[in-house]
Amino acid sequence: MSTEKMHIDPYERNWMIFSAVLLVLFATAVSVAAFGMGIQLPAPEQRVDPKTVATDPNSPWSNPGLREIKPGKYDAYILSHAIPNWEYLPKEISVPVGSSVSFYVTSSDVQHGFKIQDTNANFQVIPGQVSKLTIKFDKAGTYNYICTEYCGSGHGIMYGAIIVTP
Repeated sequence: MSTEKMHIDPYERNWMIFSAVLLVLFATAVSVAAFGMGIQLPAPEQRVDPKTVATDPNSPWSNPGLREIKPGKYDAYILSHAIPNWEYLPKEISVPVGSSVSFYVTSSDVQHGFKIQDTNANFQVIPGQVSKLTIKFDKAGTYNYICTEYCGSGHGIMYGAIIVTP
């Protein structure tokens, strides 16, 4: 029985090694981002009826806005809708620096995006689904939130602001 060695061209071998090293680097970068930098995935919190979410008196989105749970902890209920005005409700919320805010965001009509600039919050807003993500605001300033999912001709004017006061 003879043993034959498989011949791999050095050029091809170097590319295979380079590819394996890149895979290890990418896996390391994702792991560091996920665990070391606190990247969170928004989770579907609950289901709602998109037709009545804004009008149901028992729904927090019938009167969207900020609610203080305890000092330094807030819940923000944000409703996004394209018709008739392409807007987020409320347009603006204000919290003191050091506050932790849990965002509960849903849509009453079409799919939207929700990105808070200068933070790691960025997720899709799907009609009938409530997405939740918690952010701690350690620096004073204005953090704009914008729609990142094309939702119609007024998509470019969908924005709001979080004002973090000292």
